[in-house]
Amino acid sequence: MTKLIWMTDPHFQNTGTIDGLDPRLRLKAAITHANAHYPDAEFALLTGDLVGDDIDGDYTALAGYLESSALPIHPMMGNNDDRAGFRARLSLPQDAMPDFVQFALDTAEGRILCLDTHKVGSAAGQFCDARMDWLEGQLTDAGDTPVYIFMHHPPMSLGLPKQDEIMLDEGAAFLDLLTAHASVKHLFMGHVHRPTCGSIRGIPFATLGALSFQAPAPRPAWDWDNFKAAAEPPHYAVVEIAQGNVTVQFIQFCDAQFGLSG
Repeated sequence: MTKLIWMTDPHFQNTGTIDGLDPRLRLKAAITHANAHYPDAEFALLTGDLVGDDIDGDYTALAGYLESSALPIHPMMGNNDDRAGFRARLSLPQDAMPDFVQFALDTAEGRILCLDTHKVGSAAGQFCDARMDWLEGQLTDAGDTPVYIFMHHPPMSLGLPKQDEIMLDEGAAFLDLLTAHASVKHLFMGHVHRPTCGSIRGIPFATLGALSFQAPAPRPAWDWDNFKAAAEPPHYAVVEIAQGNVTVQFIQFCDAQFGLSG
């Protein structure tokens, strides 16, 4: 069996708050909880939107938090991230793709592929020809080995109207590639700040609520201009893979008010 911890969207800031929320406290609480309750996990994945606006300060401080974890944490790119800042301050596997933050992790239960869907200057995602070629090479090399893909931007609509506006631009082509390889067993995605699950073209998928703030449910309707975080607790997930079977448990590690000032 392979057990891993999945976290996403910490929106870490080295100072200040997000609408009164302290993202440092939330990240620390998640790491502490995972270390205490799931020490048998092999590693954790942090699927993007790592930092806020202070690229140098946020990445430097974030690196300290991640290094303090007893569990190895592999960070990934989201739309809020910066490749140069990321590479300067955070660790990557030695065989990561040179120009993008993409890498593979081989486990007893299959290959984990961690993708870079960042699009410069946009909240939406991008998966260019170079990244697509890397992915195709990894899938071809994997052969019959099961493959599990982690990424920030979903390549499909999820019935979340505002988030669906900023999904992966090349979603159809991306899914065409995946469905050409029967080895792809599951997609894991961040970005939307809400848990969802389902299947797309026969491939199961899951999204995860954020470590930081949660997006409102789609009803009643809302807009980015009047966005207000939902009064819902954050969580991370425990992913277990055994003989091709996948379970995803959503773990509430603090209550909805934790980390709020005032």
